[in-house]
Amino acid sequence: MLLPLRDKNPLKVIPFQLVTITFIATCVGVFLLQINLPDKAGSAFSLSYSLIPAVLFDIRPLDPALVRIPAEATVLTSIFLHGGWMHLIGNMLFLWVFGDNLEDAMGHMRFAVFYLLCGVAASLAHALSVPDSTSPLVGASGAIAGVMGAYIMLHPKVKVLVLAFSRIPLYLPAYIVLGVWIGLQFYNVWSGTGGNTAWWAHIGGFVMGVLLVGLFKRPGVRFFDKGVAH
Repeated sequence: MLLPLRDKNPLKVIPFQLVTITFIATCVGVFLLQINLPDKAGSAFSLSYSLIPAVLFDIRPLDPALVRIPAEATVLTSIFLHGGWMHLIGNMLFLWVFGDNLEDAMGHMRFAVFYLLCGVAASLAHALSVPDSTSPLVGASGAIAGVMGAYIMLHPKVKVLVLAFSRIPLYLPAYIVLGVWIGLQFYNVWSGTGGNTAWWAHIGGFVMGVLLVGLFKRPGVRFFDKGVAH
């Protein structure tokens, strides 16, 4: 509904968003590796590193030939896998627009830890919502939802250029863009909208981002666009 393209929020502390770019490059690299594998090997790769709730909770075993890491590790590895080009590009666009300012507000290493924790929280939220599911979960959207949750706590008034309904360019404050986004996630859960989207992963990541931002931001960074304390 509202596709972000860029924000009016220049970096203030770091000269370059190294960690954000590294996460994007890693997701792209993993996807390129996956799609260049033969069909059977590509499918096996995805199943081995994606999160399968029934396997995580030891309800259903994974084919021993596919076991490459402990099931618990897939809550992390799954956030670097994607199901197709549009899935990848959409997620990376959101990370590109919102990730750099979080990295600026937290610092490189704290942002990296924050992002991974949000991804794990998102994976667990999804798994707990469908514990007996044998469908694999892949994608960075839960971790990126954490970035969005933190962004709305720090920069709700920043103007974001979006494409509304994929065609109308508008500048809107971040609290509208991100508020509409998280509202849609709750609506889809309430309405029972299925499909291949893990709505609870998005909600879990977003909530974790809201909760953790106060612990990970630099001490001088204030909430709600109030600048830096001196």
